Formats: sequence, structure tokens, C-alpha cells
Amino acid sequence: MGNTVAREDFEWVYTDQPHADRRKEILAKHPEIKALMKPDYNLIWVVVLMVLAQLTAFYLVKDLDWKWVVFWAYVFGSCISHSMTLAIHEISHNSAFGNCKAMWNRWFGIFANLPLGLPYSISFKRYHMDHHRYLGGDGIDVDIPTNFEGWFFCTRFRKFIWIVLQPFFYAIRPLCINPKPISRLEIINLLAQLAFDVAIYYLWGVKSIFYMLAGSVLGLGLHPISGHFIAEHYMFLKGHETYSYYGPLNLLTFNVGYHNEHHDFPNIPGKSLPLVKKIAAEYYDNLPQYNSWIKVLYDFVMDDTISPYSRMKRQLKGEVKQD
Repeated sequence: MGNTVAREDFEWVYTDQPHADRRKEILAKHPEIKALMKPDYNLIWVVVLMVLAQLTAFYLVKDLDWKWVVFWAYVFGSCISHSMTLAIHEISHNSAFGNCKAMWNRWFGIFANLPLGLPYSISFKRYHMDHHRYLGGDGIDVDIPTNFEGWFFCTRFRKFIWIVLQPFFYAIRPLCINPKPISRLEIINLLAQLAFDVAIYYLWGVKSIFYMLAGSVLGLGLHPISGHFIAEHYMFLKGHETYSYYGPLNLLTFNVGYHNEHHDFPNIPGKSLPLVKKIAAEYYDNLPQYNSWIKVLYDFVMDDTISPYSRMKRQLKGEVKQD
């Protein structure tokens, strides 16, 4: 079933994450980057069109044979669904309406969430802000796998299964690592999603519901776009915590591949991150980078020195403020 990897624990580090210091240095040298810190209003229309596209797909699959429902769920629905999770990622940073209209972004995130079938937007925002503030923080950053994941998924076959089950682990990991009280907005997110799902079932039946849910699960599991989950922070090179991807799938993912740039400037919308790289090229061109998420997935499975333990982890000091 594959050879057991050598790593038996996370890479514990005792330095701060590099992004805050690099941000200060870049802004001192390139203050014009501040002009990019503004909402991306085009994001609103892109999300509306994506929701309409999925509603059209729900209608079109309702009378298809099951084999075609499964086919289109993977070929089309999975791409739209994963792309929508990354639109929600943009919205969580208030990129749609700006920081001055934070609640507008929350409501819009709930709207964008609807064609995914499962409530996601509000909870994601709460935990994702922790990921930026406390990157690798033990017990805080739920992007870090659990000790069980690192211990058990330690062979090539098991790592492959771990990739397939990514949606499951991302759903349960917060409950294991950093459970939070349910908020009012999370309840609204849940009720809105349930009402939408019931409406889709009532209008178009079980095949449309299956297409919606299967597309979300398949798109976040064994799928080319899912390479970004591993590419962003898994330590393929010792000492490097964040990696960017500059391949064509950025067109479908709101430039989430520009991940060093994103962590340096989380308040700049994805649309403008290529400009950040261009302006501050001397800071980014020589950092480790990828051009294929598929290759990242392949290397993760086949490289016996890489596993879910291949993450930098920090013991946080001082006061920790969470959403």
C-alpha cells in the first residue's frame, strides 16, 4: 500500500509568520500598492451569474439518467461549486462591498452559498480570519490537520484517500481543534440553506439535489482545483510556509493561487493580486512556486517525505483574539 513516510510530527517553529513583516517592507518600498486596497465590484456580478448557471443546471439535470447526473456533477458542477467556495473566500475578506459595508458581505456570502447545498459561508469567515491572524497557530488555525490525520494518513494509498475525503476533514476539523459557539448569522445561514434545498427538491426533485451536493463534495475532493488546499501551505521545501501557484486555474479560482501575495495583502481582492506580484516582483519571483495543481496532488501522494504532518506549527503567545 505504499511506504510509510519518515515525518512523525509537525514542523514546530518559534518565529512569527513572514507575511506581516514582508507587507510592511513592500508598502514602504511600493506605497502605490495601497491603491489596490478597494472592493472588486465585478465580483458581485460574477457570483450572481454563477448562481444563475447552477440554477439552470439544476433544472437541466432533473430528467437525465443517473449516469449523466453523476457525469455533469463532476465535469461541470464540481468546478462551479469549488469556484463558488473561493468566491465566498473573497467575500469573507469583504471584497464584494468593502469593509465599510461588512454586513452586506455577510448577506451576500449567504446568497453565494445557496447552490453549494450545505451551509458554509459564515462559519468559513470566522475560522478563515483566524488562519490569517494566527497562521499555523496550535489549537487556533483549523487549516492545520489533526494529529490523527498526520499519524494515520502516512502511506501513498492512505494519502490518496485523505485527498478524496478533504471535504469531510475540513468540515469536522474545526469541531475537533477549535470549536466555537454557534452565532446568530450561522443559524440564519443554515435556515436559508435548508429553505433553498427544500425549494429545489420541491421544484425539480432528487436528481437536482444530488447534482448540487455531489458537485460540492466531488469538487472539494479528488479534483484538479483541490490541489490548492495542499499547494498553499504544505512544506514541500523546508523553511517555506506559503507557496504561490501561477497556472491557468487561477482564472476559475479568483487568483487564490497567488497565495503569498494574498497572505501579505489579504485586503486586496484576488483580481488585483497579479498586479501586486508585478509591482513587487523582487519579493515574489524568487520564492518557491507551482505551475500545476495536478502535479502538487501527485507529488503529495507519491513523495514519501510529505504527509499531512508537513505543516509549520506555532505555539501562540500572548492574547489571542478570535471572531
